Order: sequence, then C-alpha cells, then structure tokens
Amino acid sequence: MTQTQRRKCTLERTYEAALEDVWNLWTTKEGIESWWGPEGFTVTVRKLDLRAGGELLYAMTATGPNQIKFMKSAGMPLTTEARVSYTEVSPMCRLAYTHLVDFVPGVEAYDVATIVECFAERNRVRMVVHLDAMHSEEWTQRAISGWESQLSKADKLLRRVGEK
Repeated sequence: MTQTQRRKCTLERTYEAALEDVWNLWTTKEGIESWWGPEGFTVTVRKLDLRAGGELLYAMTATGPNQIKFMKSAGMPLTTEARVSYTEVSPMCRLAYTHLVDFVPGVEAYDVATIVECFAERNRVRMVVHLDAMHSEEWTQRAISGWESQLSKADKLLRRVGEK
C-alpha cells in the first residue's frame, strides 16, 4: 500500500496551556521523553535534529508487565530503536514527519506520515494529529490505541503545567 492510498486517522485535543508548552512536548528531548510512547513504555532520545530533513532517533522500551508480555509473545524485542524524519517544521504551528515502521515481524519496513498542527485559541491550544493508517486494520487500531495512551500522558503533563 503506498502512502497516497492510506487512509488518514485524526486525533484532537484542546489544552488550557501556553502554545509554547504544547510545542515543547513535541520538539525538545525533555518534552519527548516525558510523554512519548504508550503507558508501560519509556522513551530515550538519542538524537534530535529539529529541522526539515533532520531526524529524531529514540529507543522505546517496554517497562510495564503487560507490555513486556505482549512484546515477548509477539516475538518483538523489549527495546526498539526508532527513526523519525522531519519533513516540515513550522515553529509553534506545524510539525510533519515520517516514522519508519521496521519493527513488525514479517512485514517489510515502510514509512508512516504524521502531521501535528497547533492552533492558539485565546487561552487554549487546539492540537490536531493526523496519522497514516498502518499496513493492516489490526495494526492501525494498535497505533491509535498507542496514540490515545501517550496523548493521555501529555494531557496529564499539560494539566499540571496549566495549574502552576
């Protein structure tokens, strides 16, 4: 399936937070490590070159018992190295990248595109995340569940920032 044939999935959140706080979660080592990855996983940023043509390299490690069990039963390593290639960086507004999916056993590596848009609206930020569907409906649903889980981590972080 080529990238142009893939359907898009959209997730949206609204935060009572400063635009800079939302943007920093996506664009700094500390921000990414604080929320990236679903519950039961931790992320360590190895490289962050935030510009069109730049890369984010990170390791995601299963740390929760259920996640460790799933990874083992799926024949996947507990830690996977990941590469994101930035295609657009418009500060405080739009971030676009492709993520290399090379961790699914028996599936040839391919790219998934993601676009993150941030809209400042009075004392709020509306964040819209557009994702490519994955190679199968099962893996697309897993990806959406993973995104919902990691976005709930971002929700908690931004709620704490907004309370200060």
